[in-house]
Amino acid sequence: MNEYILETKGLTKVYSGSKPALDTVSLGIEKGRIVGLLGPNGSGKTTLIKLVNGLLSPTSGEILIDGMAPGVETKKIVSYLPDKDFLASWMTVKQALDYFCDFFADFRRERAEKMLSNLGIEQNQKIKTLSKGNREKVALILTMSREAKLYLLDEPIAGVDPATRDYILNTIISNYAENSTVIISTHLIADVEPVLNDVIFIKDGRIEMFRSAEEIREAEGKSVDALFREVYRW
Repeated sequence: MNEYILETKGLTKVYSGSKPALDTVSLGIEKGRIVGLLGPNGSGKTTLIKLVNGLLSPTSGEILIDGMAPGVETKKIVSYLPDKDFLASWMTVKQALDYFCDFFADFRRERAEKMLSNLGIEQNQKIKTLSKGNREKVALILTMSREAKLYLLDEPIAGVDPATRDYILNTIISNYAENSTVIISTHLIADVEPVLNDVIFIKDGRIEMFRSAEEIREAEGKSVDALFREVYRW
């Protein structure tokens, strides 16, 4: 049985003609944790998430998801929310549900339909007619309605109002299984800090810190947000 749901060893990604977007990143993330991947824009957060999701290939190093390299088998256990709209604007909400049902055997349609109903989002509405906040909610509901082992959420609360942020965070913490792991990439630390078990600080493609949130508060005598501002002071 694998101790880690996600492990990276010397993971490096270099885009053509640029400095490394990720530079020899080695991590071991345990099962059953909510982990904040925290860093300013351009720090390597999205690159790391895309590598784990198999959307990019590493320049060097290794990635293991529940002991497996990224591929067809890992896509069955990883649920990914990208930082850009991924639902076709011509789709209705119902067609988006159909799409997830077709692609993912672990998709729990009843769960998704219940959350949509609670929000008053009709299934016959087209994606393009929804407000930005409701599009974000639909995308998150679809992502969190899978029975995945690893959830990768890239900037799930960026660009939405505080009430929507609260809904998104409540949805995350109430819809993941006990042994599943959630990785939340964000630069909005104060908003996500209350739900985090562990935090990873990433800067210029390197891991600056990987500690439990509780340990930071006890050892440093300050919040994760305050420590983040100190580490990333310009």
